[in-house]
Amino acid sequence: MPRPVYGLVLAGGKSRRMGHDKALLLREGKSQLAWLVELLERCVDRVFVSTRAEQQDDDERRRYAQIVDRYEDIGPVAGILSAQDEYPDVDWLIVACDLPKLDARAIEHLLERRSAEKPFSAYISSHDGLPEPLCAVYVSGSEQIVRRHVDDGVVCPRKILIRSDTHLIEQPDPHSLDNVNTPDDLRDSVLEVVS
Repeated sequence: MPRPVYGLVLAGGKSRRMGHDKALLLREGKSQLAWLVELLERCVDRVFVSTRAEQQDDDERRRYAQIVDRYEDIGPVAGILSAQDEYPDVDWLIVACDLPKLDARAIEHLLERRSAEKPFSAYISSHDGLPEPLCAVYVSGSEQIVRRHVDDGVVCPRKILIRSDTHLIEQPDPHSLDNVNTPDDLRDSVLEVVS
């Protein structure tokens, strides 16, 4: 019997470059966080939102099942490892909250083509040919690899996937993983700042 797949929306960042909480940017009248949770709910068994402790009671995040970071100052890997600690016997679909062009086709394509044998399955970036670690599947057991890298001081998810046996997949749409990090990025996206 295949392992369940849980989704994790990484929404614990500090959004320093954006100047606004990226999870709360609006898209078609709802937050980007709500939009992504609803997208993932159609594709996986359960969905959780990754948050920092000080964010867990904010109005938007508390609407969803959360996994609160158990690690500090290691960026998105804190959310990934915390989820793997909480539910070690599932495969995790990890998705960053700042991907406004992500759609069901991209998620389903990744899930259908993921590897059962390799610890990670990720899209190849259409910008630089490297793994896209924040729209990727981390299989049960891969937490040992992630933790080993973190213990060695490697906390960049992309570097972890580059240094590991990662199954790489071509994106069906080369722009589906374009992210928004700055106010300038918002100009070409469907997202807007809450006024």
